[in-house]
Amino acid sequence: MQSKLTSTIARAALLAVAITPLAACGGGSKAGKDIAYVARDVESLYAAAQQRLDRGNTLQAAALFDEVERQHPYSPWARRAQLMSAFSYYIARDYNKAIQNAQRFLSIHPGNKDAPYAYYLIALSYYEQISDVNRDQKITEQAQTALREVNRRFPQSEYAADARLKLDLVADHLAGKEMEIGRHYQKMGLWLAADMRFRNVVEKFDTTSHAPEALYRLCESSLALGVPAEAVKYAAVLGANYPGNEWYERAYKLVGKHAEGVTVS
Repeated sequence: MQSKLTSTIARAALLAVAITPLAACGGGSKAGKDIAYVARDVESLYAAAQQRLDRGNTLQAAALFDEVERQHPYSPWARRAQLMSAFSYYIARDYNKAIQNAQRFLSIHPGNKDAPYAYYLIALSYYEQISDVNRDQKITEQAQTALREVNRRFPQSEYAADARLKLDLVADHLAGKEMEIGRHYQKMGLWLAADMRFRNVVEKFDTTSHAPEALYRLCESSLALGVPAEAVKYAAVLGANYPGNEWYERAYKLVGKHAEGVTVS
């Protein structure tokens, strides 16, 4: 899922670590170019890392921020460099390292004022890795967990506001996966397995865009399983909640054809 929030992230970094404006560019990083590390004072080393980041050389910047901590582990600059390293890896789309560095920051500085941003950066790093619905959804579930953690810990922050928006998109994605599996089971004639997947959508993801189709598919599976009363029930729920929806029109015709006269007890 390609990010469209680089400027938002840059602004968030400003709020979290009080740095100068960053170049909103993930490209241009020279991943294969090594930097000659020499001992130098912490201000010069941090400035060199910041310059690389401003120029869009994000992996070089991350490596130099790491070097700040290695050479000056007890300096106040080390804490800031840890988080800036995670941010640099995020912009470079090396999400695993971004997560590792942000988690390390939190393990060392759990109560730091920049902790909300570290949690947010972890959530974003998972979120950016969400794949299409035809693939395993482990990353999607990790993104959901991380986004919920941001919202739980810092509900009044701007990070939580963005996390809530993304949680809606993640739920829609997970519901889409359930629908894809359910339709596959239907094609194979595994109606009970399909029914369980569509029930998951209705029960767990009822606010997503997939809920109307899930109710229609439950009408189909109920008829296939020989319980027309259930099909009538699901059609009624469709009509009550999505009266003008195309899936209700289809359910109405399906029930009228195969369950005419059936009543729900």
